[in-house]
Amino acid sequence: MTENANVTQLLKDAQDGNETALNELFPLVYDELRRLAGLRMKAERGNHTLQPTALVHEVYMRLIDQHSVDWNNRLHFFSLASEMMRRILVTHAVAKKTDKRGGEVLHLALDEAMSFSQNNAVDFADLDEALSGLEKFAPRQAKVVEMRFFAGLTVEEVAQAMNLDERTIKRDWRSAKAWLYERMKNEK
Repeated sequence: MTENANVTQLLKDAQDGNETALNELFPLVYDELRRLAGLRMKAERGNHTLQPTALVHEVYMRLIDQHSVDWNNRLHFFSLASEMMRRILVTHAVAKKTDKRGGEVLHLALDEAMSFSQNNAVDFADLDEALSGLEKFAPRQAKVVEMRFFAGLTVEEVAQAMNLDERTIKRDWRSAKAWLYERMKNEK
């Protein structure tokens, strides 16, 4: 059985209440989740209170607690992981922004995945607000951004997860990046 098929089967077994499956699943997905969290956190200040390991554990705990999800495959798992990472990072950013002691805004340098600008930094709360705006009229494009930026999935993986062709994903990715760039540039 391939690793992808094994992950899918373990997800289904875990959903059916098999706790042994959860123990077997974690090592198979941990490295990838850690890599994704590391990408999201690499541009953060050194004293950031949310560490990649903590982000991974929080995402994993939320994902395995999803009882209403019918796990299709490994990509489906990582798609939902991207959504969870986004929610956790945005919640953390908003909490820091509203900290009564004048907490700093959480910034993430837009890496090559977003490629708006080499020196641009984005506040997660602002990105989430812009992405929510995009979701209102282009939900598929917003999902592509979420999967590419927050989960670090390739165009091919996003196409497979969304059951679309790669050309469509590339087109959605370009349009969404341009729209988000303009929206966020105008809000500064």
